[in-house]
Order: sequence, then C-alpha cells, then structure tokens
Amino acid sequence: MTRESYRDDLDALRADVLALGEDVVAQLERALDALATGDEDLAEAVVAADAEVNERYLALESECIDLFALQQPVASDLRFVAASFKICTDLERIGDLATNLGRYTRDTPESRLDTVDVRAIGSETVALVEAAVDAYEREDVDACHRVAERDDEVDALCRTAGERVVRDLLGEAAADGDAWGVEAVLEDVARALLTVRDLERVGDHAVNVAARTLYMVDNDSALLY
Repeated sequence: MTRESYRDDLDALRADVLALGEDVVAQLERALDALATGDEDLAEAVVAADAEVNERYLALESECIDLFALQQPVASDLRFVAASFKICTDLERIGDLATNLGRYTRDTPESRLDTVDVRAIGSETVALVEAAVDAYEREDVDACHRVAERDDEVDALCRTAGERVVRDLLGEAAADGDAWGVEAVLEDVARALLTVRDLERVGDHAVNVAARTLYMVDNDSALLY
C-alpha cells in the first residue's frame, strides 16, 4: 500500500468515527424527545435503530483491526488508531443508553417524570457528547479538559435529580395509603432513577472520548480511568 493510500485510510477512519458520533447524538436527541413527550412511536424507532448503530460499530472495529494488522502503525498513528478504536466503543455504548431511554418510554409511557427535568439534563449530556466528538475532530487538548470539567456539572445535576426523585415521589408514596397507588409511584421512582443513571453514564462516555483524544494527541493519560 502506498503512503498516500495509507493516509487516505486514516482520514477515512476519522471521518467514519465522526459520522458515527453524529448519528449517536441524533439517536440520543430522539430518545430524549420521546421520553419528554411520551411518544411511543418515536421511542420504538429509537430502539429499532440500535441495530444499525451496532453494525456500524462492528464495521469500524474491523477497520481499526485491519489498520493494526496490515499497516502496523507506530507513534502518533498508533495512538490515533487505538484511540479511535476505543472511541467507537464509547459511542456505541451511548447508542445503547439512548436505546434504554427509548425502551423506558415504549414500555411505560404513562409514568410521571415531572419531578425530573429530563430536557435540561438531556441537553447538557447531548452538548457534552458533541463537544467530545468535536475535540476529537479538531484534536483540541483544551476542549478535552473542558469536557471533563463540564461532566462534573452533569454529575451534580443528576445527583440533585436523584435526590428530588427520592424525596418527592417516595414522599408521595408514603403519604398515599392505597397499596396500588404506592406500587405505581414506586414504578415511577424506579424509571426516573434509571433515566438519571443512564444520562449520567452518557456523560461518563463523553469524558472517555475526550480522554482517548487527549491520549491520541499528547500521549497524555491524565483523563483516563
């Protein structure tokens, strides 16, 4: 393979990772819309689309393996391929979490989530993923650190939301003497806590993308965990 062809393959890998990132962000946005509105059809579409995300992830994984095996990249190229390989995994897992949100809406569309501001937390997590993918595209070290800092804010939002769920909805359950009513409230509590947990995990995967990018650019493992 000529040097030009090799560089083309590396450029193609970057473009494919970015395309996967765009699709996963769109998937997450649709899942959040379905969750906030109770749109079961949109939720089902999110769940169905996960298969395509998984197929693209496997194709990218194969692309990285071929570059490792056939080109044996070294130094910065090796870090780029290795980081891209890991970033694809994090993006695929964000897609899985979006699918979880779709399933919550599809399976329990009437549950009450008024006590949790899903759109506010969701908007922050979407922005975090977008910023992480953009940092990868531009190889922006400062942006990688900002993603990690912003994730602390997302964690705080999720922690507050979880506390509010427990306080408000469980307080409502305790005040309700009807056993069936208590059971319904407890189901809402479980769904709300799962939603908050999954949104927090989206932020964690965004930090992983930033950490892999930082390693890719500067051989700096400071954000890896």
